[in-house]
Amino acid sequence: MALEGIRDKVFIATKTMAEDTENFWRDLETSLSNLRTDYIDLYQFHNPSWCPKPGDGSGLYEAVLEAKAQGKIRHIGITNHSLAVANEAVDSGLYETLQFPFSYLASDRDVELVEKCKKANMGFIAMKALSGGLINNSRAAYVYLARFDNVVPIWGVQRESELDEFLSYVKEPPVMTDAVRELIERDRAQLQGEFCRGCGYCMPCPVGIEINDCARMSLMIRRSPSAAHLTPEAQEKMKLIEQCLHCGACKSKCPYGLDTPALLEKNLKDYLEILDGKEY
Repeated sequence: MALEGIRDKVFIATKTMAEDTENFWRDLETSLSNLRTDYIDLYQFHNPSWCPKPGDGSGLYEAVLEAKAQGKIRHIGITNHSLAVANEAVDSGLYETLQFPFSYLASDRDVELVEKCKKANMGFIAMKALSGGLINNSRAAYVYLARFDNVVPIWGVQRESELDEFLSYVKEPPVMTDAVRELIERDRAQLQGEFCRGCGYCMPCPVGIEINDCARMSLMIRRSPSAAHLTPEAQEKMKLIEQCLHCGACKSKCPYGLDTPALLEKNLKDYLEILDGKEY
C-alpha cells in the first residue's frame, strides 16, 4: 500500500487484539511498517473482554496514551460485540470511537447505544452493516443507517461493482419509501433473534467444522445464490457437523450467547432436507 504524496488525504484506522503492552507495541509497529506511514489516525483495541482503563493492571491504556504522545496514533477507539463492554467504554469517557455491530436488524438496546455515543460526542463505527451478508438489499441498508448522523458504516465491500453501488448512494442518496420500509420489516421478522452473524469468534472448531458458515447455512441458501452452497465441497463441510463433540467451546465464545451446537444441528437437518428435494 503506497501512501507517498497522499498521506494527508487518507484516514487510516486499524486495531490490535493485544492483551499486554509487549504485544501492543509489536502490533503498532507492524501496522506502521506494513502501511508505510509514521502515524495511525485511529487505533482501536479490538474486541477486548473488558474495557481497558488506566490502572487496570494491563498497562494497555497507558501504552496507547504513550503512543499518542509519541505521535504514532492520533485518536483512540475500541471495538466490541458485548453491549456491557461497549456501554462501559462510552461511560468511561476514554474513547473517541466505538465500533459495534449495527444494521437495520439492530435491537432497541443497540439503537440506544448509538444515541448514547452521540450524547457523549463519540463516533460510532457500524461493523457488519450488512449483517455478515444476510442483508442483501444495499439500498435499504444505506437508507436505514443514514438516519444516524454519528454512524459510519463498514459495508464489507468485496467487489468493485459493490463499491460503485455504495459510491452512487453518496452522490444520490436513496430515500425511505414504503417499499423499502416493508422490506426492512420483513427482514427483521425473519432475521432478528437466534441467528449466526458469521463473526467467527467461535472458531476454530476441534473437529474442523466451519461454524461461521455452517451455523447460518439455512439463511445463506435462501438469501444468496444457492448453487455455491450446494456443491460437493459445501456438502462435505456440512457433513462435518455430524462429528460435533458438543464440547461447548463454540457456545462459550459466542458474543451473542447462541446455543451454537443446537444451531448447527438445526441447519444440518434443514440442509439435508433441501438436498432431498425440499423447496426453499
